[in-house]
Amino acid sequence: MIRGFFIGRFQPYHYGHHEVIRNIITKVDELIIGIGSAQESHELENPFTAGERILMISSALDELKDELGDKKVYLIPLEDIYRNSLWVSHVISMVPPFDVVFSNNPLVVRLFTEAGKKVVNTSMYNRDEYQGTEIRRRMLENEAWEHLVPKPVVKIIKEIDGIRRIREIGGKDAGNGVIISSKSELKSLMNSKSEL
Repeated sequence: MIRGFFIGRFQPYHYGHHEVIRNIITKVDELIIGIGSAQESHELENPFTAGERILMISSALDELKDELGDKKVYLIPLEDIYRNSLWVSHVISMVPPFDVVFSNNPLVVRLFTEAGKKVVNTSMYNRDEYQGTEIRRRMLENEAWEHLVPKPVVKIIKEIDGIRRIREIGGKDAGNGVIISSKSELKSLMNSKSEL
């Protein structure tokens, strides 16, 4: 039996993640999905709670029932520890044992490789369009975003009033010291934040 590990922030879970997971499940018997930065929420870069992200992912994975078959998927929130040299040990202590790591994040690949874990690089799926930064920007700017995420994710974001949350925490009256007066300023601000 092969158990894989895949981590992301999933802010929000989108079709890029969906396609990566669809590909990973063809290679493993079980999959652990780590919800990174689990302690973060209600920020422009991390607007959704770990619980909301778990709900998004588990609901979206229902669309892959036929492909998953009887394969188990574990969703595990993982808080940041802000010490890269200890991070792999932290992850290993928080999740079931796994045989292979799937990632396209250079730091994740480096840390797990140095720790002696087998790492498989994942292909990004239409990265220009399917990335959390772009989806959050579209939400903030009142642009179409629903086509970038699975339908169950759209439903959850609407149920939790996620668009309003993003606009309140990301707007010029948010009280966070950031005044955004143009799309280019918004893009610059959001691009200065790192994506996991």
